[in-house]
Amino acid sequence: MPRRRQSHEPGHRRKFLVVIDDTPECDRAVHYAARRAARTGGALVMLSVLELAEVQSQWLGVADLMRAEATDKAEQRQEHFAARARALAGIDCERIVAEGGIGEEIMKLVEADQDIAILVLATGTGKEGPGPLVSALASGGWTGLSVPITIVPGGLSDEDIDALA
Repeated sequence: MPRRRQSHEPGHRRKFLVVIDDTPECDRAVHYAARRAARTGGALVMLSVLELAEVQSQWLGVADLMRAEATDKAEQRQEHFAARARALAGIDCERIVAEGGIGEEIMKLVEADQDIAILVLATGTGKEGPGPLVSALASGGWTGLSVPITIVPGGLSDEDIDALA
């Protein structure tokens, strides 16, 4: 059974969780979450998940190199979006890089951090569909998630998001 959220208890702050990946819609989720966190006195948590299934089949030295390169790329992407959040809303971000399956890592982080109160995703705008995260959510892959999910339409402009957040 999920533990009770602590985000509104004394000494705690409500945290908005965004998944940092290389999809175009990631920017929309970060923009909304940063603005919303700033306006509500909350915080922003950025999670990057390294899905390195192929690493297990590599030689130890090659696997370590692949893991290091993937981690470096994730940290660079997080730095980019942390700078964007600072510029947009004047907030700093908590950054986490994990290795595993995206759904499992989101669930583990939400369970571990009782201040995370909202997961923010954004939809893709291409003909491929709503994007990998929203698709995974829609397919029932994250049953048991103990926080609400905000889905930001990927086609919203910065101004539209500012008016809503």
